[in-house]
Amino acid sequence: MAQNIYDKPEFFAGYSRLDRSVHGLDGAPEWPAIQAMLPDLRGRRVVDLGCGFGWFARWAAEQGARQVLGFDLSERMLERARAETPHPAVAYERADLESLELPMAGFDLAYSSLAFHYIADFPRLVRMLFHAIAPDGHLVFTIEHPIYMASLNPGWLLRDDGTRCWPVDHYAVEGERRTDWLADGVVKQHRMLGTTVNALIGAGFTLRALREWSPAPEQLAARPALAEEMDRPMMALLAAQR
Repeated sequence: MAQNIYDKPEFFAGYSRLDRSVHGLDGAPEWPAIQAMLPDLRGRRVVDLGCGFGWFARWAAEQGARQVLGFDLSERMLERARAETPHPAVAYERADLESLELPMAGFDLAYSSLAFHYIADFPRLVRMLFHAIAPDGHLVFTIEHPIYMASLNPGWLLRDDGTRCWPVDHYAVEGERRTDWLADGVVKQHRMLGTTVNALIGAGFTLRALREWSPAPEQLAARPALAEEMDRPMMALLAAQR
């Protein structure tokens, strides 16, 4: 079973204060890039894997999706998602993505934001999703970039000349990483970028797009703090099709 860190009070409290938790999709700087990767959702059946507070699920329903099903392991997340979602096309269920099974060809789009890097058996998950997505359907997801999460001691390093760099030690050593972010001992799963792409191809998907996200010039102008995202990729955005 995946670690249920989001139900820990200190983690949930900290996560609830993040921009993406307070402002929703507009608070996620990668959202414009994700939107460009999504298909037309009118009449589509959508599953949101790691739905959190339900921001994407509600947005998908507003775009005309006829059915949106959100899954999350966190009861706290689901409680808030249900409270803030009056749309009749949206439903939420508790599930562990490590063992989740979905009906054959039951969805036209599977979406996930920053959840798959918690999954140990990623190949099993994408094989299941290949069968759960209808022919010509789509898989769009974001993960922490493996360059960002590879190090056993992540964080900016200062050089002697005062400049800084991001460590990528142990990049080829895949597996568990433990970090202290909002709470101690958050467990994530590091995979090389090629491992993620090859898992998709091995499951039968066709890769449509891979973006190593960085902020656009207008985002940098509006939010100068995003400048550090130009020095190393924090997120990878992937789109695949069945």
